[in-house]
Amino acid sequence: MPAPMPAPMPAPMPAPMPVATQSPPALYSPEGLSAARSAFLQAHPSYGATSRLRELRATEYARLDTQGQVYLDYTGGSLYAEGQVRRHFEMLQEGVFGNPHSVNPTSMAATHLVDAARAYVYDFFRASPEEYTVIFTPNASGALKLVGEAYPFGPGGRYILTFDNHNSVNGIREFAQAKGAEVLYLPVVPPDLRISQERLDEFLAMADPGHANLFAYPAQSNFSGVQHPLELIGQAQARGWDVLLDAAAFTPTNRLDLSIWKPDFVSLSFYKIFGYPTGVGCLLAKKAALKKLRRPWFAGGTITIASVQGCGHTMADSEAAYEDGTVDYLNLPAIQIGLEYVDSIGIELIHERVAGLTDWLLRELAGLRHSNGAPLVRIYGPTDTESRGGTIAFNFYDPDAALVNYHRVEQLANRENISLRTGCFCNPGAGELAHGLTADEMREAFRDDERMTIAQFQAIVLDKQKKSAGAVRVSLGIASNFADVYRFLKFAAGFLDKAAEG
Repeated sequence: MPAPMPAPMPAPMPAPMPVATQSPPALYSPEGLSAARSAFLQAHPSYGATSRLRELRATEYARLDTQGQVYLDYTGGSLYAEGQVRRHFEMLQEGVFGNPHSVNPTSMAATHLVDAARAYVYDFFRASPEEYTVIFTPNASGALKLVGEAYPFGPGGRYILTFDNHNSVNGIREFAQAKGAEVLYLPVVPPDLRISQERLDEFLAMADPGHANLFAYPAQSNFSGVQHPLELIGQAQARGWDVLLDAAAFTPTNRLDLSIWKPDFVSLSFYKIFGYPTGVGCLLAKKAALKKLRRPWFAGGTITIASVQGCGHTMADSEAAYEDGTVDYLNLPAIQIGLEYVDSIGIELIHERVAGLTDWLLRELAGLRHSNGAPLVRIYGPTDTESRGGTIAFNFYDPDAALVNYHRVEQLANRENISLRTGCFCNPGAGELAHGLTADEMREAFRDDERMTIAQFQAIVLDKQKKSAGAVRVSLGIASNFADVYRFLKFAAGFLDKAAEG
């Protein structure tokens, strides 16, 4: 099987953006917070229009401030509003619902709620039921597996995916290779980790019209926050590709309008958008694309008839053929509740608030310098908010440019009640390019028969190559406010002028 395309060597990281910096004592006094907030509001006047979210922070998310929590892991999972849980509980408390695979009164009651939730998903993403099918799955990974196992890969066909895909998209390559298709990785280019249009054109020209060709990319990278153009969907389709769009990191703070953008498959998890429930995802599939899929098995609920003695089965139509077993019928009504809640706020308002906070945090992090002038932070990905979301990956470095172990950063953040994330974020390709790891260095992890642990690999990379195999990630979302990012910046400044092992 042809090997994946080799990664280009990363370009040197750019110098941080020039910003006016203050010494930590002045910046992080009570007066400094007030002054910083005033300067922030002056630089981001549209933030004032998001006061609706300030009010919700004080009511629906009051537990954050009551407990002194700074939540900066929205790309890992959003936070639920108290009202969402209350509405769902009241529905369960007042109703009687049975397995919808029947027509008795309690089953029909559940069926009506499932149908209403599905209808609201169509409306929220502005997807026409004539063109798309909504398939409920356990999560985004479940949606991706449905595509991978059933897509008609074969010799002569290709699976192209960008380096910065989530592992659940990477995993589809196993299905493609097993069926004889060629797998190719499209690099993203450091330091911003964006797709090269020139390289993309080269890759898209490889489609063989006589075979199945699938192109997969994230609308927003869960590593760097880069938002790849949705225009790529039409570009790829015009060249003979089916397009799989991973929208899990994009949809929490951005409008995905499927009346404008027409990917063949879209994967997402609802808890990433509104926090609750955590066991439901979705595959939005074009009906024309769905007809190409061939499921390798069947389950309860996916067939109209099956026989033991006749050793045959007939698959159900539309979404029923892909929703294995009984759908999560008691949680599906909470999907409608969550989407209605987001609609009541406005996804554009959430986007505006997150964009302003992200811009401030990027600039302030880039401006933190040790006394000798060395930068404290190295950001992986764009250092401005042009075509990027509220996810920021970075590492701390000491005055001598020695890497501060990100595990230590997380431990110290935990003490401050700051929830962030460290590691590779299930996105190895983006991390390998960001950290300058080569193909030979990565093969070290798979060279011996004895399995190498991630901790062992990270130690080897740090000791031998003096490189990082992971990063720190903070991400903003629906309940974020200025006090959160200010408090995190105060935490970050605590690494100034300290040795990496200090």
